Amino acid sequence: MRKILVWTIVIAGAAAFLYIASENAGVPYDDRAIAVVDFSSLDAKAKKTALQSANRARCTCGCGMQLAQCVATDSTCPIRTDNIERIKTMVREAAAGT
Repeated sequence: MRKILVWTIVIAGAAAFLYIASENAGVPYDDRAIAVVDFSSLDAKAKKTALQSANRARCTCGCGMQLAQCVATDSTCPIRTDNIERIKTMVREAAAGT
């Protein structure tokens, strides 16, 4: 009986890990990393869409980073404010379903 309980816990833990990993697939920089942008108005699907967009788009300052990466890691980027606004636009578009 104890073995069954242990295996049930192990399987449940693995399933939870896989679920969390699939929810964040394709988004190395998530809403916690981009804390300057509020994602709280989005449901899980819309949030994933906005985060994927921010992680695919490129910063245009010439640094070579993705937009989300630049906002999350480079507070000295000369166009950081514009990049934050671009991500906020992505959040609005995701909320609208476009």
